[in-house]
Amino acid sequence: MSQPVVKITNLNLKYQHKPVLQDLNWTIKGDEHWLLCGESGSGKTSLAKAISGLTHSYGNIEITFNQERELPPLVYYVANWFQFKDLEGQSNFYYQQRYNKQSAETTATVKTELESFGKKHALPIDALDTILAALGFSEQKDATLIQLSSGEHKKLQLVKSLWLKPQLLILDLPYNGLDSTSRRNLNTLLEEIAKAGTQLILISNETEVPDCINRFAMIKEGQLVEIAGHERNLKGTKSVNRPVPAFLTDAVSLRPSGEIIKMIDVTISYGEKKVLKNINWEVNAGEKWVLHGHNGSGKSTLLSLICGDHPQAYANNFHLFGNKRGSGESIWEIKERIGLISPELHWYFDPSATVWQSVVSGFYDSSGLFCDPGYSKKSQTDELISYFGLDEYKNTLMNELPLGKQRLALLARTIIKNPEILILDEPCQGLDQQQTEHFNRLVDDLCKNGTTLIYVGHFDAQIPSCIEKRILLENGEVKSIETDIYTN
Repeated sequence: MSQPVVKITNLNLKYQHKPVLQDLNWTIKGDEHWLLCGESGSGKTSLAKAISGLTHSYGNIEITFNQERELPPLVYYVANWFQFKDLEGQSNFYYQQRYNKQSAETTATVKTELESFGKKHALPIDALDTILAALGFSEQKDATLIQLSSGEHKKLQLVKSLWLKPQLLILDLPYNGLDSTSRRNLNTLLEEIAKAGTQLILISNETEVPDCINRFAMIKEGQLVEIAGHERNLKGTKSVNRPVPAFLTDAVSLRPSGEIIKMIDVTISYGEKKVLKNINWEVNAGEKWVLHGHNGSGKSTLLSLICGDHPQAYANNFHLFGNKRGSGESIWEIKERIGLISPELHWYFDPSATVWQSVVSGFYDSSGLFCDPGYSKKSQTDELISYFGLDEYKNTLMNELPLGKQRLALLARTIIKNPEILILDEPCQGLDQQQTEHFNRLVDDLCKNGTTLIYVGHFDAQIPSCIEKRILLENGEVKSIETDIYTN
């Protein structure tokens, strides 16, 4: 019988003085690869960090490595997010900084980051190219870290872990931000390192996992509960179907009509590299679009033009809300008509703001609150926080919340001003199935009232049912435009 590699006994862990894990026991044997799934905020990430020695806990965690194997005898944890520093040791970046040429010049490249990692762990350089190619990341070696999208940052961390091949690898939400081809290739690579001796613990609610996964569990009331493989797809706690706050359904007749976005041969370049090439696209008021494309296809850059964040908008034939960019409107006049959520905005958002401050800041398009919003806005903020089930966390700092609840607070921030256009870039990252369904029902209801929608998502199951049109980018070009589609 295979000997235990990980043996956890009576593990207890508190998060912000609240019990998360309570007398948890878990034994992982040498021939087991686990999937840890379940509700957002149940303690999955806390357990992974405890095993990795990254957070303090009470109880006993014994890890026994096989000293006869050539694989590194260590636990390697890949977090959902990667926090990096520039060449001056700074990490307090702001959202628009990735489009700043000077910032790019003071940030390490992907190649430099990988060379440093390989040197630290004495890894063979000849094994790297195969991994980069499989994840579609070969062309990004000269890109700086600040220029990478969320999916590309995820790929960089996965490349490191697959190259390292530790004896125990823990991946937290490894599929977030990855396109479908990258997800399939990642599973193939994980199966290969599992055959070579790496044991896997994946934290994910996705259905497509490597064939080597042979154990399944979730955390319920602080305890680890083993389940059958098919049970991970079953719904847990029934979501509460609350009525949409009335202030979000008011003034439907005031929605504008006509053209919202018009791009004519729009091209964005960084030196010799063209990120967008001759983009032609029109969006009319009330239309519901999904924006598809592989990682690095140009989706984030396209959205940055619409949101007023990209300086090269002025050098292109680009109209927004009926006005050509550069005709006198300010970036704040543009933003007050747009509601935006993206992984990058979440990265750079003020973590020291409370949930209440974060939600109400959506009225001002700020990261945090810097003024008294007045009675009406305060009331609407309270109403929306209740709608998302965040009442007990309203005075909690954002950085003290689990990822899923942080994302719910930022989703509330996105819609609080009932904007004319919603730009939702991977909005359901970190949410469990019930939270995703709850949010998508809200999006569907808002779009019935004339809201224009641009939705980016790599998982078809997470896309709202109201979607009717699709634009597909490939290598910075429009591959296709489809109308009258029905995703769900």
